[in-house]
Amino acid sequence: MIHVMHNSSHTGWHSRGYLPHLDKPFHIQTINFRSADSLPAKVLKKLEQDFPKGNESGKRKRIEEYLNSGYGACHLVKPKIARVIEEMLVKFDGERYRLIAWVIMPNHVHAIIEIIEGYSLKKIMHSWKSYTANVANKILGRSGKFWYREYFDRYVRDADHLENAIKYVRWNPVKAGLVKEPEDWRFSSARF
Repeated sequence: MIHVMHNSSHTGWHSRGYLPHLDKPFHIQTINFRSADSLPAKVLKKLEQDFPKGNESGKRKRIEEYLNSGYGACHLVKPKIARVIEEMLVKFDGERYRLIAWVIMPNHVHAIIEIIEGYSLKKIMHSWKSYTANVANKILGRSGKFWYREYFDRYVRDADHLENAIKYVRWNPVKAGLVKEPEDWRFSSARF
């Protein structure tokens, strides 16, 4: 099989205004993206006030707690929509990225990937979100914004960080009170 090299424009270390990010091949990233209605603007504004720049980990923890409470329409819990997202995540595993772990929660998605040369994180995220939004909106018989425009990504520093990130992704449905064991959640790499 011949792989065509794409102009990926890997950006290396960069900032989207609040945290440093690494978009570089052969580095592992944790990624979280959420539905557009999963976090009300008033809650986000309050979090900005409670956690000024510099306390991003505290703010991320509170956002995760809020997401796990199941706010919004929670369209991702619908099997047809979750299947579309799952198929998109695994479709390019081994080609654009190496998919390490993932879970589709009712209103957000966690994934851990190792980026492959030639495919930037920005382009990977665009393809995931664009395709799944279009199909999900068709399934729902609606149009409009499906995903929140931003996503959270974090460079995995070392083996301990990776192990903790995988545990977090694996146990997220249990922590949210959705199932008793990680393997019981239908749309997760834990069931494999």
